[in-house]
Amino acid sequence: MKAIVLGFPEYAEQTKNLAIETGLPYSEIQIHHFPDGESKLRLPESLPDHVILCRSLNQPNEKIVELILAAGGAKELGCKTLTLVAPYLAYMRQDCAFSPGEVVSQKVLGQLWAKYFDQVVTVDSHLHRIHELSEAIPINRAINLSATAPMSDYLHKTVDKPFLIGPDEESQQWVAAIAKKANWDYAVANKQRFGDAEVSITLPDGDYKARNIVLVDDVASTGKTLINTAKALDKYQPASISVLVTHALFTGNSVEELYAAGVKNIWSCDSVPHPTNRVSLAHLLSKSIDIER
Repeated sequence: MKAIVLGFPEYAEQTKNLAIETGLPYSEIQIHHFPDGESKLRLPESLPDHVILCRSLNQPNEKIVELILAAGGAKELGCKTLTLVAPYLAYMRQDCAFSPGEVVSQKVLGQLWAKYFDQVVTVDSHLHRIHELSEAIPINRAINLSATAPMSDYLHKTVDKPFLIGPDEESQQWVAAIAKKANWDYAVANKQRFGDAEVSITLPDGDYKARNIVLVDDVASTGKTLINTAKALDKYQPASISVLVTHALFTGNSVEELYAAGVKNIWSCDSVPHPTNRVSLAHLLSKSIDIER
């Protein structure tokens, strides 16, 4: 055995699927939390040369500490190559200091991942002013995959002739890629942001009446952009409104608010564990892990 996939309790099902896709054995890291909040981790007593750690980094702060403990422990146990599979990779938004004194978290965390890992694989990482993940994580194999192919496959099986709408300009790359595979209609709205949870949406002219609309985005956090887009569609009387996102963070009451805004279906990839998960990323991820067998 030259490689093993190690998972964490809250992401065990998805990690087991990844192990199946790679044809590698799976083991779960045991975690004990002390009363003061510290974590104690236990890895398998014997590890192969290559260890693949898989964990999604939503709610990231505690998870990052445990991930570094696991990486350090694997090295102590003789692991020579470490791969991080983080389908959702946190702290990528802050890529520059917008005011004096702001910490550029993307740079700090990128250096941390580069220190511990030989490969990093993620999906639809939220990159603004850089084009390659290796610019944030300075290693040879820093891979930012796109979930557009499995998302398109899911829609093809689920929705009849969907009309895709991206809620803002940043979503255009995902919407266009998903629509292109099946030659579906798509449009991109214009967004004005007035704060973390206050946005205004303007839809382009389009024939939305009686169409099965699917709102597509990479990350749904507060959901306000998607909620306001759904509300803006109401006057056009579409046949249905659905939401498909890569990363289902959905903080607060965002899911309930989406349904209240007229959304019929909410679907997501399994990059973040959520009741809306419908699209597995295991096959996509497995193809990008360099494993010496």
